[in-house]
Amino acid sequence: MAKLILALIKTKFVPKTIEIGKNGEEQAVSFLKTLGYQILDLNWRVKHLEIDIIAQDSKELVIAEVKTRASDFFGTPESFVNKDKQSKLIRAAHEYIIQNNLDLEVRFDIVSVTTSTKKVHHIKNAFYVGLK
Repeated sequence: MAKLILALIKTKFVPKTIEIGKNGEEQAVSFLKTLGYQILDLNWRVKHLEIDIIAQDSKELVIAEVKTRASDFFGTPESFVNKDKQSKLIRAAHEYIIQNNLDLEVRFDIVSVTTSTKKVHHIKNAFYVGLK
């Protein structure tokens, strides 16, 4: 019985959350483009790490994490980018820079999307390397 319930939950909710996340990323990309950002890569992966959006803003490489939620009932979307996620983004950014032989300043941004209000909130310099 428990397996049946779990299977029903997965088929009912997982595709919806994936769809919400994909739509949020699309909104974030459109938003950043309107600000003049050049989108370099989307959903870039190395090993078990992923960067949602890699962009260039003037002379800065922007590593953007997109968080999408239906509402902010349980907290703002950006509040879910914890220290562990930040550490993973920093490691992934390091790999991206090495693989692409880049010499740019790096900035870590968060783009939060709340679908119920259609709100996009962009936080520049959301966190820094080395700060705890």
